[in-house]
Amino acid sequence: MALRIFIIVLIANIGLGFGQTKDSLSSQKIKLNDSLIDGSIDLSKVIKAEIDSISALSFLDNDHAANLDEKWLEELYSNDLYDTIYNSITGLTYEEVDYPELSTDTLKARLKELSSKTPFNVEYNSGLESVIKSYLKNRRETLQKLITLSAYYFPMFERELDSHDLPLEIKYLSIVESALKPRVKSRVGATGLWQFMYSTGKMYGLDVSSYVDERCDPIKSTEAATKYLSKLYEIFGDWDLALAAYNSGPGNVTKAIRRSGGYQNYWNIRHNLPRETAGYLPAFLATMYIFEYAEEHGFKKAKPEFAYKETDTVIVKQMITFDQVSEVTGVPVEELQFLNPSYKLDIIPFIKDENYTLRLPRNVIGPFVNNEKQIYAYAKAEFDKREKPLPQFFEADSKTTYRVKSGDFLGKIARHYGVRVSQIKQWNGLRTNNISVGQRLTIYPTKPHFVTSSTVAKTTVHKQNSGNGEYYTVKEGDSLWSISQKFSGVSVQNIKDWNDISGNHLKPGMKLKISKG
Repeated sequence: MALRIFIIVLIANIGLGFGQTKDSLSSQKIKLNDSLIDGSIDLSKVIKAEIDSISALSFLDNDHAANLDEKWLEELYSNDLYDTIYNSITGLTYEEVDYPELSTDTLKARLKELSSKTPFNVEYNSGLESVIKSYLKNRRETLQKLITLSAYYFPMFERELDSHDLPLEIKYLSIVESALKPRVKSRVGATGLWQFMYSTGKMYGLDVSSYVDERCDPIKSTEAATKYLSKLYEIFGDWDLALAAYNSGPGNVTKAIRRSGGYQNYWNIRHNLPRETAGYLPAFLATMYIFEYAEEHGFKKAKPEFAYKETDTVIVKQMITFDQVSEVTGVPVEELQFLNPSYKLDIIPFIKDENYTLRLPRNVIGPFVNNEKQIYAYAKAEFDKREKPLPQFFEADSKTTYRVKSGDFLGKIARHYGVRVSQIKQWNGLRTNNISVGQRLTIYPTKPHFVTSSTVAKTTVHKQNSGNGEYYTVKEGDSLWSISQKFSGVSVQNIKDWNDISGNHLKPGMKLKISKG
């Protein structure tokens, strides 16, 4: 359409060139007509105009591809959608791989069986065999980790796919897109399990703000992905092409259809697709095959650290941080980050008319809901007394350097110093939660008197007036959190560590050590 408009304008400008105006052209046309009527022009000498080689009429579009373009423009397609590139896909060579554990005949039979129960065209070809064998030979450790991790994510994916009547095999697309890392970001900014660009996420209802990035939320991003894929299938009428469009954008697929001469099969247009997308479907099909025949290839379907059905959510009623939730529930910050990946700063905001949820292990939900008022009061008190901005509050003598030891993690260090994980990351320019033994971290403790050197100091226990000293006898109704609040500088994790407690259950009459000494 753009080309046609450009040519029409170009021809019009050429006609108006050489100083001629519309009026002069009209005048000449009138004179010509008059001359013809008067018979003063010898028609035998009139040179007939030939069709210009750049005329719009000589550029005929592929009707099917043009129709697809028109449908997608109606969906407000943006050219910056889905330009993610992964080396594992772009680097596919399709060379023959020596892997005697899987014969060609066995693979053909399995692919035929797989193709019969899925709408995807899982047909054997030597290129696909090369990818499957390469993955099995060179990526076994990675595949085992993904198979284990998928036990957590796949149930929620399947629920959303089923509710939108999409093939359940689409769940394997998340592995090709993100390797099941909910906070992963591509070099071009595509984010989350389903690799949404910012504009696409907004288009499909995903909130992205300073606090929250719902592209990282497993449930909400999956729902958005199903809507997007449904629309792509509605437009292209073929799941292979829909996946190709999901990866590189519908525009690249319609260009490939044109360049191939109008073919509408992925394998016929594949050589005209961007390099990444050309390897995208083979990578998807190879992943599908390996997961479907995981046990036959010696992979173990181990139970994940978390099972989706063993977690539940609660809508937050007030701003609260992961550190605060960890303190009152005993759930480590790292677990909260895994279960709630959409909160960018480890803070769950409270905004009117927005329902932000906190996902917790199911056994923690009851105590959390039952003690909501006290928990939110504790969080509010913490916010009310929180430190001033760094330059105005932290003095030079309150700064300390901590050297990471074996077994340390940011949540543990943060609790010792009375600070938050997000603060340690900000002070040290950390983008992730990964730290290494021997690494030096700059810390600005909120309670400097607890720190005696560059290592984590022992927590000083302030004795209660009740005279319990360094031990506390558990009473009816006590919890680890309520006990920790009775002693300044003592956290839930401290009590658990000092008393070798793994869970959160207490019995009245228990004597708990409330200092490390």
